[in-house]
Amino acid sequence: EVQLVESGGGSVQAGGSLRLSCAASGLGSISYCIAWYQLTSGGWHEWVATINPDGTPEYAAAVRDRFTISRGITNNTLYLQMNNLKPADTGLYKCVMNRQCYETFQFWDYKGQGTRVTVSS
Repeated sequence: EVQLVESGGGSVQAGGSLRLSCAASGLGSISYCIAWYQLTSGGWHEWVATINPDGTPEYAAAVRDRFTISRGITNNTLYLQMNNLKPADTGLYKCVMNRQCYETFQFWDYKGQGTRVTVSS
């Protein structure tokens, strides 16, 4: 059974930084597409960033040049380095994983419970 556990969230002031981690267990040796989503106060999952099975990253326009998505050496850990945080970045950040990449949160097979990020102005 695949499990994803996020950590690293917290409360920071605008302009601060956080590094989120997502530890995956129960994976085989195949490559996965992995991504981060932000559950907003409005109740929808906003796509943040994806790292494709070949390692290429993609970012939402709102976070490009501020956030960096990366994999750990063993491929079982995903990171999201968040710099220059803004109040709009506040939310519950969830990592997701699948053999192929999707745009819609609901389509991903494996999802974590999330780690909360709060950014104050």
